[in-house]
Amino acid sequence: MEYQIRLAGSGGQGLILAAIILAEAAIQAGYNVVQTQSYGPEARGGASRADVIISKGEIDYPKVTNPNLLLVMSQQAYDKFSCLACLDGTIVVDSTFVDNICAAHCQVVSVPITKAVLDHLGENQMANVAALGVLAARQTILKPEFVREAIRYRVPSHKLDINLAAFDLGIGLDK
Repeated sequence: MEYQIRLAGSGGQGLILAAIILAEAAIQAGYNVVQTQSYGPEARGGASRADVIISKGEIDYPKVTNPNLLLVMSQQAYDKFSCLACLDGTIVVDSTFVDNICAAHCQVVSVPITKAVLDHLGENQMANVAALGVLAARQTILKPEFVREAIRYRVPSHKLDINLAAFDLGIGLDK
């Protein structure tokens, strides 16, 4: 069993940190994990992608080739990566930034992640962690408790409470 996750959007959205948190949660759950990332030369606004492969067995290839779960937080990321999601996979789109959805080969879930974070928490910097809540609610491989623990480990203490609130908000957005 191997589970492939790709998080894609724009630089500055915190997707690399989100992937590191997912990888940490999977390690805590006892899985083998590979986490890779790619981003453009721009500090903010350029393309950003982070991948996580989770497996009970050995991981033969460190790149995501056929994601079971794809999170896209920009239209550019959707346009580039939606065709890669596997047939029985799921694409979660942040409808705050993605409004042109045309994939029909897999399940597409549209959630206003960034807008909800801004509306409920007053700032949108935690949209990446809210997205982790949406992902935690959509898959069965990682329990939310493991993701919460990884958030506690990876997020600075002065931002911990608001990030945990964003995670819980994300879990609620999937309902």
